[in-house]
Amino acid sequence: MNIQNVNSTQFGKLFTLMVDDQVYAQPLVFGGLNIGGAVHNVVFIATVSNTVYAFDGTNGTLYWQKNYTVSGLRPPRNSDMTGACGGSYFDFTGNIGIVGTPVIDSASQSMFFVARSTNGNNFYQYLHKISLSTGAEMAGSPVKIAATYPGTGNGNVNGIISFDPQKSNQRAALTISQGVVYITTSSHCDWGPYHGWVLGYNTSSLQQQYVFNTTPNDANGGIWQSGGGMAVDDNGNLYTGIGNGGGVVSPLDGKDFGQSAIKLTPSGNNLTVASYFTPRNFKALDEYDLDFGSFGSFLIPNSSYLFTGGKDGNMFLLNKDNMGGFDSTTNHVYQDVFLNVPNGEFHTLPAFYAGTAGAYIYIWSENDVLRAIPFNTTTQVLNGNGQILGKSGPIGGNGANISVSSNGSNDNSAIVWTTYAGSNCDAGHTNCAGILQAFSATNPNNLLWSSDANSQDAVGVYAKFNSPTVANGHVYVATFSGRVDVFGLK
Repeated sequence: MNIQNVNSTQFGKLFTLMVDDQVYAQPLVFGGLNIGGAVHNVVFIATVSNTVYAFDGTNGTLYWQKNYTVSGLRPPRNSDMTGACGGSYFDFTGNIGIVGTPVIDSASQSMFFVARSTNGNNFYQYLHKISLSTGAEMAGSPVKIAATYPGTGNGNVNGIISFDPQKSNQRAALTISQGVVYITTSSHCDWGPYHGWVLGYNTSSLQQQYVFNTTPNDANGGIWQSGGGMAVDDNGNLYTGIGNGGGVVSPLDGKDFGQSAIKLTPSGNNLTVASYFTPRNFKALDEYDLDFGSFGSFLIPNSSYLFTGGKDGNMFLLNKDNMGGFDSTTNHVYQDVFLNVPNGEFHTLPAFYAGTAGAYIYIWSENDVLRAIPFNTTTQVLNGNGQILGKSGPIGGNGANISVSSNGSNDNSAIVWTTYAGSNCDAGHTNCAGILQAFSATNPNNLLWSSDANSQDAVGVYAKFNSPTVANGHVYVATFSGRVDVFGLK
């Protein structure tokens, strides 16, 4: 695919993969898998009913499907979150089974994910490790998720914080690094008491290896990132943004990191905060629900910097090894770029591309336009004044989710793919029709193709916080319509 052939004549919907429920988890593609008696490119889809599917990514053949709900139980539902949003919880509209995007371990040809089950009174979360070729549970799987951590924060009992499988929302994508699979959690509509967790399990034995609590002496501290997973550097250090909290002791005690970005270093059996950054106005961010960590953070390739920020439009470049800590008078960061979007908050998954014409960070907030922010790879700074402003798009509650595909640094092949809610619909708490669009990565004013231009290309109900998956000349778009729509060259 390139900027010449992605057009209304040559590009469009090829087929649809039907599943049993909404798809919150991003579809994953594994190339060259021995399955069905031959080698195929396979797309894996997980639903909120705890079902996982393995389809041929080229023609849609179903190889297997399995449900991972605990026998005799059912997936939790939004109506089970009785205290969330005062009992009017619409962040989900039904089941809450597999939500966080799974992660594939190519070495063992296995996939890890968290599935949730309940009988309506008791709630359970299990880490699963399954075979890519059959869906069968692998040795030691599943593992019931449980954890404790010393602390005096909200919900502690005798100085111990315990993992709550009902209130803990496993929303962000799982991460694998150096033989450990990491799970992170947030909450359901800030229904407390809750805390953010980072839990690490050995990928071979599935034994719990690491436990970290974001606010052990405080409250909240959810890891949201619009569903994006933690970033990992070459040495296995982990990076994430943390929203909510920070109103009691964070970050003054060095143990609580509500409204912060952190660098976690695995050491022995502990995850140690090697560096952190907390904005000087963290208390105001918490008070006015302008939380840090609301969009996906990532490490900029071939640099020393983490791109992160919050709902209020402050984008930060942080030195990943010296993030800046906390100072009540000023932010000690490498760079701060403020994107002033009236009536807009940043709930979105950004992306990055470096080509021959330059490098860009792409981000698209609600009530705003698609922005391409130049990144100078020599000076390693963002040019906030040189932004390329593209098409206007989603309204309140949810921004656009972005992926970039290219053949290396060939600008002619570089395409920005976006999904967002159309029809002037607020996708924060409403099911909305989805739109898939393709733009030139070096000129996001150039709209190459849009799914709403032809009824045959219509996308199902928009899937929040779910970027398009692009692989092998195909674009896989998750929906809340019980299907994944697959696009490509006709």
